[in-house]
Amino acid sequence: MSEEVNNFSDSNYMIIIDEIEKVRSRNNVNWMDILRLSFKHAPEESKKIMAKINNEDDEISRLFKKLST
Repeated sequence: MSEEVNNFSDSNYMIIIDEIEKVRSRNNVNWMDILRLSFKHAPEESKKIMAKINNEDDEISRLFKKLST
């Protein structure tokens, strides 16, 4: 795999990162639509789920800190 990585230029990485950004942007819109819908139709249940998501996001942030220090 290291040979495969070496064959990629910096511009190839940037192209792929740009593509990921575009897909994530569209997916974020979808995610926000689901969030609005859930709070409209089941706000109390949605709050509970959001709290769980937030806790998991905190864990992800903690793990990112480990990688960056």
